[in-house]
Amino acid sequence: MYRKPLPVVILLCLACATGGCARLPPATPAAPRVATEPAARGVLADVEKVVRAREPADTSGFALLDSNDEGLRWRLALIDAAAHSLDLQYYLWLGDASGELLLERVIAAAERGVAVRIIVDDLSTMLADETHIVIRDRLAAILDSHPNIEFRLFNAWQERSLPGRLFDSVTHAERVNQRMHNKLLIADNRAAIIGGRNLGDHYFGLSREFNFRDLDVIGIGPVARQASGVFDRFWNSRWVTPAAALGIDVDASELARQRQAMASRLARVAVLEHFPLERQDWREALLMLGAEMHTGSSTVHSDSPDEGELDHHMPEAIRTLLASARNEVLIINAYVIPGEHALARIRAAIGAGVRYRLLTNSLASHDVPAVNAHYKQWRERLIDSGVEVHEMRPDAAIRRSTADTAPVEAEFMGLHAKAMAIDGERVLIGSMNLDPRSWGINSEMGVVIESPGLARALAALIVRDLAPENSWRVTRDADGGLRWIAGADVHMEQPARDFWQRIEDIVFMAFPPDLY
Repeated sequence: MYRKPLPVVILLCLACATGGCARLPPATPAAPRVATEPAARGVLADVEKVVRAREPADTSGFALLDSNDEGLRWRLALIDAAAHSLDLQYYLWLGDASGELLLERVIAAAERGVAVRIIVDDLSTMLADETHIVIRDRLAAILDSHPNIEFRLFNAWQERSLPGRLFDSVTHAERVNQRMHNKLLIADNRAAIIGGRNLGDHYFGLSREFNFRDLDVIGIGPVARQASGVFDRFWNSRWVTPAAALGIDVDASELARQRQAMASRLARVAVLEHFPLERQDWREALLMLGAEMHTGSSTVHSDSPDEGELDHHMPEAIRTLLASARNEVLIINAYVIPGEHALARIRAAIGAGVRYRLLTNSLASHDVPAVNAHYKQWRERLIDSGVEVHEMRPDAAIRRSTADTAPVEAEFMGLHAKAMAIDGERVLIGSMNLDPRSWGINSEMGVVIESPGLARALAALIVRDLAPENSWRVTRDADGGLRWIAGADVHMEQPARDFWQRIEDIVFMAFPPDLY
């Protein structure tokens, strides 16, 4: 999730006060395309052989990417190792240090002959960083002009100027409100990274304001082909628009100039000092990873971009997974607004002997206080239903090891991960928050993995995050009031970073919970 740059009312006033708008011309539907067969040669083919030597052909190898440093480093590794194809699908791809570093490496892959397909939500073309709203249609067109790069936008605004987009957002609110929240990278149809991280500094520990505690899984093997099936459904749907349809004339030299400017900026960015700015040889590291991975079977789930609407399959996948629990459910999820039906199912499971532990954001760790304004109305009911509720501390001890990436030390840490560990046997890792927007508006995805080794590893990470040095346990006291307890640190009202957060927490109660 990314904080909104300006309130909608202000943006609408700006739209109404501004002149004409550039409009997206009618697009000719692109010919259907699917992912190419897995590369027969290359580092990733060799890594899959290592995994397959340990387990049957229908299983994959998996490793958790717990720290933000790992999240960026292994994405660079897959991009650099790709021999013939790269597919990237992201909600946000920001124009900050890490966003530009990844983009430069993707372009370098295309330069050496790798076929690159990119889908980003059209929201990405408006956001550069926390302080600027920039429409980056020209960059999309420049990238798409490369013979080995195809760039497509999900749910594109028909009006392309900033005022036009804002007007489109109001006059066609239901359509515009449906965003693609998926996060997916596939290399050579043999390796995939699936999880919660967008592409930007907050998600890789490089922001000095705040960084997220986030989570991905890297998979080698059949899971990559399953993920390609999801990518292809979006790529060939009417929800995406090729960048060529933007109608922007691009000079053949523009990409070279863009790369030169990016290289100059990246060379001056101190926060990237521990990351190579040019392509590296990751063979040894990847082969070692393949030998150490947890193995298991997988199913990649996703909402579908069907004709005229998004078909939401993820809620049923989550309900089925939770219904399989017999002993324990561990949930880590950034944005939780459960609803009556979900609460009833949880209450029934706890009554049948299943232990539920939940870690979510506190008001103090939140990047979107508006979500907390609605979550807090369910907090007591979750506790009364038997859920052990924990809320992340902004000063968590794990901040240095998981959220911040050296040399950065951010002002606070927030939670952005979305994962579940069930009975020490299976896990879900993906993009889906447990709130109305993810449940019925955005497109979401995730992977369910049957692997006791991976499930135990994820459970250990979540239990670590539940410790008092990392989160508050929220309980009732003898009088029925709430207490936030972390060892000797006890609060009688929900912790907040400042007074303004408490004001936001009240004001946003007046807005719909699916707005954020």
